[in-house]
Amino acid sequence: MLILRTFVLGIKSLLLHPMRSALTVLGIFIGVASVIWLLAIGEGISQEAQRQIEGLGADNIIVRSIKPLNPPAGGSNSFILAYGLLRSDYDKLISTIPTIKSAIPIREIRREIRFRDRVVDGRLVGSVPEYAEVTQLQVDRGHFITDAEVKLQDPHCVLSKEVAEKLFPFEDPIGRRIYILDHLDYYQVVGVLKHRDATAAVGGSLSAQDFSKDVYVPISTMRRRIGDTIVVRRSGSREGQTVELDQITLRINSIANVMKTARLVKTSLSHHDETGDTAVVIPKELLDQARNTRLMFMVFMGVIAGISLLVGGIGIMNIMLATVTERTREIGIRRAIGANRADIVRQFLAETIVLSGVGGFIGIAAGYLCKPSVLLLRYVLESYAPQMIANLPDVVRNVVPIIVPVSIPLAFGIAVVIGVLFGLYPAYRAAQMDPIEALRHE
Repeated sequence: MLILRTFVLGIKSLLLHPMRSALTVLGIFIGVASVIWLLAIGEGISQEAQRQIEGLGADNIIVRSIKPLNPPAGGSNSFILAYGLLRSDYDKLISTIPTIKSAIPIREIRREIRFRDRVVDGRLVGSVPEYAEVTQLQVDRGHFITDAEVKLQDPHCVLSKEVAEKLFPFEDPIGRRIYILDHLDYYQVVGVLKHRDATAAVGGSLSAQDFSKDVYVPISTMRRRIGDTIVVRRSGSREGQTVELDQITLRINSIANVMKTARLVKTSLSHHDETGDTAVVIPKELLDQARNTRLMFMVFMGVIAGISLLVGGIGIMNIMLATVTERTREIGIRRAIGANRADIVRQFLAETIVLSGVGGFIGIAAGYLCKPSVLLLRYVLESYAPQMIANLPDVVRNVVPIIVPVSIPLAFGIAVVIGVLFGLYPAYRAAQMDPIEALRHE
């Protein structure tokens, strides 16, 4: 009952100076809200990055062809650069490394794709049936590439949702034939995929993947019809490149064997080290790094937000010291009618707890507004500053804040503790006043 009466008296004292009390509460409110917001945004960015890495498959190893920075010169066809993974590399990997469950070869070529008078600047992807599972592609109509189509080198293709909508806005694409410019090739559409979100660049050797303009064909068909060498003529000059495989995705029989297999893969491809035209990307390793980075990021964000709470605590001390000076005569009267030093300390601590507690509760309420506020801000920027949004990294552009549950009690607890700690000195100073001198104070 005594404690309740003390808090009621403290609230009445604070209400005598509402503006000053509100500004003090504001400092704690900003500190608590910033803890929740920063940790929520950090968690959202981290989860998005981990989701994109997990989309590559934690039990996969990705080997990519990379165009050399300093290509070798000379030769009868010096304008044609040969680099990257070879089919012999593919055969060597699957025949010598027992932990590889399966290997998926991929060949990619940028081409204009036409149906009647409609043209799409897309990407022709040659692969095998397992490619859809690894990249999480889902069929909307028809079917994906089959083993029979790969074996028979059928001129069949599967369209991404966006390509199908642009080439066939008013008709069903299944059974229609599309035309690949530069190669005078027709491909019959046997399937249409559902929408697949783009992935951000992961690691220094794996670029962002945009699936919206893809057309998938059997890799055997691509090799027979297009070949390995691509020559581009522009402005009276020509340049070409010979690439057998752009990527090999290796599926490992166990996550526990991923790192060991990665070392064997690098050893098997060591003959490419001199030219530096291949790179090995290990999603599991990137995922572990992302999780470690998340912890560091959360600590960093927490420290920054903690500084805001510290500033709010200093504001409480400042206000309470001023309050002690203003209420010197009141303290003297209370001591004169029987209040001891513990009563005075309890009175001023109650006021600091009320200030920090109210600020903490308002901060928590504001913290839960993080997600809708960020989504609203993104909507406004997309409407009025689309170019600025487009220039942001995918991880940041697509981030959805995720409230970290522990941040709620943590932020509130720190706010109250800081309020008590910074209120101790003013309370102690008030309790140490001499009653006679306090009564004489004007």
